[in-house]
Amino acid sequence: MNHIRNKIQDSKTLLGPFPTFDVEGTPYFPNELFLEWFQVALAHDVHEPHAMTLSTVNKEGAPDSRVLILKDVDEEGWYFATSTNSEKGKQLMNNSDVALNFYWSIIGRQIRIRGKAMKMDEETNVKDFLNRGKVARAISLIEKQSSIIDKQSDFEEALKARLSYLEDHPDEVAASWTLFKVVADEVEFWQADENRQHIRLKYDLEGRDWIKKLLWA
Repeated sequence: MNHIRNKIQDSKTLLGPFPTFDVEGTPYFPNELFLEWFQVALAHDVHEPHAMTLSTVNKEGAPDSRVLILKDVDEEGWYFATSTNSEKGKQLMNNSDVALNFYWSIIGRQIRIRGKAMKMDEETNVKDFLNRGKVARAISLIEKQSSIIDKQSDFEEALKARLSYLEDHPDEVAASWTLFKVVADEVEFWQADENRQHIRLKYDLEGRDWIKKLLWA
């Protein structure tokens, strides 16, 4: 496997060209700049720009992370959904401190968000669940995410049964399904440069005001 290890060591990064980043023209609110950058990602055909890394901590304080999908963003926060029965769901219920990370290599941009994940109300959770695809809803209704399974066929049989159930109960909602809103207190926008002169702009929430700060690369 040494040839694979050599490939890793010889891999090139940040080849560009990348978009420019006018720090002086940035908006007051970080969510507005996020949406501007998201639009640029779409214009450059970034694959799944709504995919993000969610980091949490368990009861012992050990970090954990996984990739999931951003559902929405507005002036109040960034939204994602999960089952509270899953490992990340249990961690969120124990400790609401989270971090989000978006990385779009094609345009050399990274966005880091830190804050607290707040549960949304039941009506919003129900609406979000019913907007999911049928297979996704059926899997959630099994209510065994992250549990140990003996064999893959057990999952396939349970999924088949839930899909059949949904035919007669299309409005069924998984009780554990929860939409979370990440209320940020730190948001950093990182723009790569081919010559390693990266630009880092950080928004810090101080009181009720967002304060912008440039950071060393």
